[in-house]
Amino acid sequence: MARLTAYSIWIVAFCCLGSWTYGFSFAVFVTSIGRPGFYVYFDLDPTSSYTASILGAINSLFAFGAAVGAVSQGWTSNWLGRKWSLFLASLLCVIGGALTAGSVSIPMIIICRFIQGLELGQVICLTPLYVSEVSPPKSRGILLGMFTIGIGIGYSVCAWIGFATYYAKDETVQWRTPLALACFTPSIICAGVFFILESPRWLVYEHRKDEAWTITQRLHHDSTDAADLAAHAEYLQVVEQVEYERQFKTTYLEMFRNPAWRKRSLLVMFLLFAGQSTGVLGIGNYIVIVYQNLGLTGSMPLLLNAVYTCTGTSVTVLSSFIMDKVGRRRLFLIGFPLTTLALLTEALLTRQYAKSDNKAGNAAAVFFLFFYIVVYDIFIDPPSFVYAAEIWPTAIRPKGIALAFAAYFVGAITYTTPAAVAFKNIGWKFYLVWIGCNVVSTIVIYFYLPESKGRSMEEMGDLFGDVVVVHLAQDGKGLVKGDLDLPVSVSEKEAVIMVENHAAEV
Repeated sequence: MARLTAYSIWIVAFCCLGSWTYGFSFAVFVTSIGRPGFYVYFDLDPTSSYTASILGAINSLFAFGAAVGAVSQGWTSNWLGRKWSLFLASLLCVIGGALTAGSVSIPMIIICRFIQGLELGQVICLTPLYVSEVSPPKSRGILLGMFTIGIGIGYSVCAWIGFATYYAKDETVQWRTPLALACFTPSIICAGVFFILESPRWLVYEHRKDEAWTITQRLHHDSTDAADLAAHAEYLQVVEQVEYERQFKTTYLEMFRNPAWRKRSLLVMFLLFAGQSTGVLGIGNYIVIVYQNLGLTGSMPLLLNAVYTCTGTSVTVLSSFIMDKVGRRRLFLIGFPLTTLALLTEALLTRQYAKSDNKAGNAAAVFFLFFYIVVYDIFIDPPSFVYAAEIWPTAIRPKGIALAFAAYFVGAITYTTPAAVAFKNIGWKFYLVWIGCNVVSTIVIYFYLPESKGRSMEEMGDLFGDVVVVHLAQDGKGLVKGDLDLPVSVSEKEAVIMVENHAAEV
């Protein structure tokens, strides 16, 4: 089996600046609505239902733009390739971030956040798409986990910048500065994308096999495997599987006609919508308001927001390390019940102590918000993104990831649009919606979601009823016969010879 190399880690770490970009740009509006200067500049009353509706509109249109961007990536990444699609999306992120930071009216900031969402929807799909296609099977969880860590770091950096700029004397600087800094990381991506490699799987699909082999060898070279047998085996498996898959149409419609693809599509769409149905964005987008509802004032809500995001980010690292050992499915079956418990406790505490002077009760409510995000970021968030990226055939992987994130953003729209008004008008009762959704999610995952850890992406078809042309040998250095009769031996020994012969030829 191909091993994890320092070069692969470097490539993935750079690419995950895309997830940092999304995390920062998504969270930046959370810090803005915690500033008095924002409301003064746009002549809004922070206590009115009208203002709550405006905030809901801004967040929901951002999410709608991201959903559209996610779907459009399904075409652009096959047309331009993975890395140049990432370049284009990052360039547009710079433009969108600059326009948002320069907004001078409510209509302008609504439109600019929609545009920003459009670009970020592409970035958040392209990053796990690229990472999944350059990762060795046994380390895919930890490398795709870096994608989630990048989102969390973006959240955290944004939160601390938001806390720091709270003390700026100029109230406009307080909320414009974080918005402008959303241009920073996509600018780095635009400059650095010239130095990363194209996805070898995309190159195989484009009939550029020599380039694909060269890149696979560079990504997965192992000093203990002088002939690069593991890299050759992985490369040949990709070639055989992609050649077989060329016979199928790869439209969005076909993804719901083909039974195996339909099962994948419905599962990942449900899974990412289920993640949103835990309330993570409904709470996260308005966490500052939630803290204010608990009686916290001044800079304290912003400080707690910064600590909250850092706490969530830190535990995603743990999730990334255990995912390839524990498995995706088991994490989900722990996470959804625990978030249900956290939300139920939070609802009861909020009902009892919100707007009261009971410091112990409010402290307990804050604690369970932190408990909630720890559970979510260990057991649900990272494995959801990993699962959504790894289960697809190469031919439809961009569109599959697009469907997953489109569902993710539809979930964001569903819960962030009413959240500001709901927290204002019904308070703790809003948590009951997410509690009910979590119960349903746990049941569906238990009965329908198969485990995916440890498999090469070409072998995921075994889980969904697809044909798998060849399998990797147990040691990862050869190929064994799959579901079709091919001109290769079925014995592992002869399969290794086949790989060795290919190595000699190149």
